[in-house]
Amino acid sequence: ADSQPDAREELLGPSKQAGFDVEGNPTKAAMGFARSKGADVSDLKVVATAKGEYLMLVQEREGVATVELLPSILEELMSGFSFAKSMRWGNHTSSFARPIQWLVALYDGKTVPYSHEGVDASNMSRGHRFMANEPVVMDGVAGYRTILQNVSVQVDPEERRNSVLSEIQKAVAGTLDPNVAKVAVDEALVDTVCNLVEKPFGVCGSFDEKFLQLPDEALITSMREHQKYFPVVDQDNQLLPYFVAVNNTEVKDINLTRTGHERVLRARLEDAFFFFTGDKQKKLADRFDDLTGIIFQEKLGTMLDKTERIVKLTGLLAEQFVPDSVDDACRAARLCKTDLLTDMVGEFPSLQGNMGGAYALNDGETADVALAIQEHYFPKRAGAELPSSALGAVVGLADRLDTLSGCFGIGQIPTGTTDPFGLRRISLAILHIVEQFGWTLSLQDIVYKALSLYGDKVNGGAETVEQVVTFIRGRFVNDQLGAGLDGEAVDAVISVQFDDVNDSLKKIRALAAIRGEDAFAVLAASFKRIRNIIKDNTTTDVDKALLKEDAEKELAAVFMRLDTDVQPMLDSHDYDKALAAMLALKAPVDEFFNEVMVMDEDELVRSNRLNLLTAISVLFLKVGDISKMQQ
Repeated sequence: ADSQPDAREELLGPSKQAGFDVEGNPTKAAMGFARSKGADVSDLKVVATAKGEYLMLVQEREGVATVELLPSILEELMSGFSFAKSMRWGNHTSSFARPIQWLVALYDGKTVPYSHEGVDASNMSRGHRFMANEPVVMDGVAGYRTILQNVSVQVDPEERRNSVLSEIQKAVAGTLDPNVAKVAVDEALVDTVCNLVEKPFGVCGSFDEKFLQLPDEALITSMREHQKYFPVVDQDNQLLPYFVAVNNTEVKDINLTRTGHERVLRARLEDAFFFFTGDKQKKLADRFDDLTGIIFQEKLGTMLDKTERIVKLTGLLAEQFVPDSVDDACRAARLCKTDLLTDMVGEFPSLQGNMGGAYALNDGETADVALAIQEHYFPKRAGAELPSSALGAVVGLADRLDTLSGCFGIGQIPTGTTDPFGLRRISLAILHIVEQFGWTLSLQDIVYKALSLYGDKVNGGAETVEQVVTFIRGRFVNDQLGAGLDGEAVDAVISVQFDDVNDSLKKIRALAAIRGEDAFAVLAASFKRIRNIIKDNTTTDVDKALLKEDAEKELAAVFMRLDTDVQPMLDSHDYDKALAAMLALKAPVDEFFNEVMVMDEDELVRSNRLNLLTAISVLFLKVGDISKMQQ
């Protein structure tokens, strides 16, 4: 648009009575209203509204030309950028990712009169710093990509990303047999490299085979985090002594460039090899007491305190879920944090767990213990890999439950903007692990036990337990809705009870599956009516002698028969079958409401009918509040 559209604003002010005194002179209210709008009292007019006569200011605003609006919009945009790491330069007050060298701001082919931190906008950009370091004139949006492409800058991030993928694959194919070797593509690293180069050029190099003694994750991390190099693997995804680097410049002597990358990487790998070799001189078990030197949380104690709690909580969980491996689970829990004291993890914090597993094998621990140490951090982020071993899952649950319960116990509860301990992520991990292994776990019981291990360091009462479970429930609801589950079915179940994750999921899926039945839709509506009628009644005793009408006798008979038949299904958590059986209530419930007056004048008859409806309600609530699913 060339300009804003013209606008007519009608601004309502104070009432006529408040705006003028008895002599017709404007009051402070009228003058203040006019002044606040940049107008004079004489510009005000009296209009009739539904509430009486009020003062109104009508302002006709002519639309401002776009080119006049752009400078302030651009400044707001520039000031609004934020970076994980930014810098200031010269005597400037604002910060940016890097010093701003030039600005191109064009509208309709003409330069926008805009300046930022002493840099005036123009129609001049520049080509690639090394391959085409020359000014280029921009004529507008249409030719922007093409003009910069001609000076070795790929503007489009998707095109540049595809070029990165193409270059790293071409570099390996040009150096090694493509039937033997391939690039291990890390999507996150591809994104990073894409944003580090203007035009990518791949080069494949090699390193000493001795470095393959390092754990794979350690070797890959050394290449990825410091150098942004891609590892090379064979067809079985085993690491090979090669890597791929991505340059921002095309070089004439590729061998010289390759040698430079190899020299830099060798120094990094020598450091990692030195750390790895040194760390192995001291067993993880011998580092346990040194955990007292790491603070977990000021009010919650040291990492040694935390580890001792994890061991106890792991024991409780292991007795329930892996009773034949309690000792191994507790051993893994005892050692799971000791790699935090190693030089390798000190250099590469992301390797915690991975190095613990590798060092545990070196120390002679069993493979199950080593894997549990490694996997107790899984999943490391949303959507990441879950533990493959039950031992790793048990230790991971204990670790997260300890953190979650402890933080709530001292009032360290996440807000809309702060979650320093990542409690939302921790809650999701707990949910996903329990779901993955299909375990039956009472969240209330395990949170209470986790809190009790803190002693008097935290508030471990019922209120805190409820806060923690409610917090997990919130994450559960969001997670299930995000996964596409029926929102009303989720609400129907968790509004009644939420304690066992997998039991709740079975109920939700059963309700979602049966809601398509015509009988269920009618029954849900009737159930809502039942809930409204019984209100606070909780008694379920039904006296057959007080059943007078045929419809209530039939409903009572069907219900009592159904109650007996359905209970074993509920006990075995076969909610699909239980709900299918409950549909038998549809016809007698309809007939009951058509033929029977619940609020009979006889108090005993009235109470008996309320008790019958309450008993039906209680039966359905064992699955969920289906009134939430009424259309």
